[in-house]
Amino acid sequence: MGEQEAILQTAQGPITRASLRRDLEGLGVRAGMTLLVHASLSRLGWVAGGPAAVILALEDALGAEGTLMMPAHSGDLSEPSHWCHPPVPEDWWPVIRAEAPAFQTDLTPTRGMGVIAETFRRQAGTLRSQHPQLSFAARGPRAGELTRDHALTPALGEESPLARLYALDGWVLFLGTDHNTNTSLHLAEVRARLTNPQRIQQGAPVLADGERCWVTFEDYEWDSDDFAALGAEYIPAPGDAFTGRVGLAQTSLLRQRPMVDFAVGWMESHRR
Repeated sequence: MGEQEAILQTAQGPITRASLRRDLEGLGVRAGMTLLVHASLSRLGWVAGGPAAVILALEDALGAEGTLMMPAHSGDLSEPSHWCHPPVPEDWWPVIRAEAPAFQTDLTPTRGMGVIAETFRRQAGTLRSQHPQLSFAARGPRAGELTRDHALTPALGEESPLARLYALDGWVLFLGTDHNTNTSLHLAEVRARLTNPQRIQQGAPVLADGERCWVTFEDYEWDSDDFAALGAEYIPAPGDAFTGRVGLAQTSLLRQRPMVDFAVGWMESHRR
């Protein structure tokens, strides 16, 4: 929603850092959690302080012992021949491969992740994994563990922040979002025994020994088309999921590990 619509819909007064914290704690966010957040600011209503207030409320709810993580993807640092939203002319491809600046954790912005994730990436003390396309940002005691040694391929596999969140038995918060944004399900794509998993030739600009170069590598052709259907069939055990409202946003809090385990079996049954 636009800002004027957000003001009109937030009839009880502005949403604040304090009210967001109360809502998050009422939902089930607890101090000490390791939490991956997918968030949409526009779904929350009108927030005093915007994305900064949301991030601070999350950190308040998690406390000093909790760790916050968000996707920090930069999909524009990729093989341009695959681009379709929008595509670019074919004669641009070699120029992009030769000239796009190399990925740098501090300089490279996120793309399509929303203003909350981009603001969090830039917050002092936030760490970012080194993947040029599918990085994650994290802040808190577990941030280094989550973001270290992010493998180039498979980008969302066993040497990724998603797998480390799984090992830590972490949680995922869908703050005004849904399973269509559920990046954790890509870990299930890697783990599922699929007959013919689709691969794609990828590329990205990176720094190697301080010099910019274009690297090519094979990765999964990540597919989220059935994530909504998968999510609709997932019935969590008691204590593994909570739903409610944070601000005006319908919000879900799910334990990641059983969700990924279910998704592995679901994909093996429903994908070919």
